Amino acid sequence: MGMNLVALWLPILLSTVGVFIVSSLIWTVIQWHNSDWKKLPDEESARAALKGVPQGQYTLPWAGNNKAKSDPEWLKKAEEGPMAMITVWGEGHPLAMGKPLTQWFIYLLVATIIIAMVSSVTIDNGASFVIVFHSVAIYAAMFYCGAHAMNGIWFGHGWGRVVKDIVDGLIYALLTGAVFAWLWPAAA
Repeated sequence: MGMNLVALWLPILLSTVGVFIVSSLIWTVIQWHNSDWKKLPDEESARAALKGVPQGQYTLPWAGNNKAKSDPEWLKKAEEGPMAMITVWGEGHPLAMGKPLTQWFIYLLVATIIIAMVSSVTIDNGASFVIVFHSVAIYAAMFYCGAHAMNGIWFGHGWGRVVKDIVDGLIYALLTGAVFAWLWPAAA
């Protein structure tokens, strides 16, 4: 077992580009994630309250550590609600997607290279389409599906959103598995 990773440059490149395109279609054409977010009842007041807050992640009510969460004042705020985790992106044009799309592509490329590294030492040259597809798809699913349940458990993402994110990941994994299986090197 084991092969030169360079032999997998084409499946790495094509599956990275393929997943990038499919993910773009899911978000821009199918748009099934649009329902993952809801409008605040008084959006303008919330916008005014958050105006000038620097980009970052915030919790409401704030507790700097676990000891602070036993403070009676914090407990009262938490009991009264609301409790929230808020991500603030700051100001800027909402369609300025160059930076996040570049970061997403780089993530996909790194993930695919790691998937190829694992595959190159676990699958023989000349392995059948089914073996390569099955193995690579499982490795890819670990990347693309792995953390979504954690977001539902710890960060309050709705389970509908979690399931959709996992389905997205399975689509990406199946595509990656198919591309690698199609282009897997023949036996030497």
